[in-house]
Amino acid sequence: MNEAVLSPDLASFLRARRQNLTPARAGIDAGGDRRVTGLRREEVAGLAGVSLDYYRRLEQGRERHPSLQVLEALARALQLDAHASRHLFAIVSPTRQVEATTTSVSDGVQLMLDHALVAPAMVVGPASDILALNAQATALYSAFARVDNLAMMVFLDSAAPDFYADWDAVARASVANLRAASTQFPGEPRVAKVIGELSMESALFSTLWAEHEVRPRIEAEELFHHPVVGDLRIQFDAMAVSGVPGQRLYVYTPIPDHPGSRAFRALLEDGALPPTSPLVPIDRHGEHLSLPG
Repeated sequence: MNEAVLSPDLASFLRARRQNLTPARAGIDAGGDRRVTGLRREEVAGLAGVSLDYYRRLEQGRERHPSLQVLEALARALQLDAHASRHLFAIVSPTRQVEATTTSVSDGVQLMLDHALVAPAMVVGPASDILALNAQATALYSAFARVDNLAMMVFLDSAAPDFYADWDAVARASVANLRAASTQFPGEPRVAKVIGELSMESALFSTLWAEHEVRPRIEAEELFHHPVVGDLRIQFDAMAVSGVPGQRLYVYTPIPDHPGSRAFRALLEDGALPPTSPLVPIDRHGEHLSLPG
């Protein structure tokens, strides 16, 4: 496992976010002779109100403990949203580690999955492990060889580029979601294991991880290419499972009146849906994982 990939590095975070912020977004005249696509160090230093020498030390890893005021100024200068700002603060001053979530799903949540929700739905852990899902979700993801970890499915399953109409956006969202989980659960072994495995097995994941984008998956409208019903437009929503840190309920609601929605509903009504049960996460090498909880 590449420790450099997993460690929360202030220097690499600042470099990545500086390079991803264009002069136009920062309100800076780019000028005619410019060799970098993002901002220059002196531009970030000026926007943050710190000296160039001090900011250079931050990016070179020679200054690791900036004050809260400096962090807030850097967050403003780099135009970080609330999620990325929280990640920046956590790099410098890690909070007490949040206890890892249990991998078991309560009987009540399982009943809701199986009997109350007509839309595809699943419970997902902080490392993107699928802990439980209903029959509709099994039918939705029938193109995949394994339905066990959403991030690994996106990057390691050959079905993903065809299934997701905007696979690039989904890949970026998956990485940003894992980065957010690493902030909420610093040092959580399962999160680190998934990040490490993806970093070794997917060059694209490593590239996107180095960009330091941070954003939990909350909601989105997405287009899937289902192998049976064709194009299926869905509304994705994520909701926290009350009382269980890290567990989130993912619901995929087909957009009403869309042809794919009608076809998917017909598939569910006419087809024999496979039985479902809580899942035991398994890594991509076939080893059953012994997880806390």
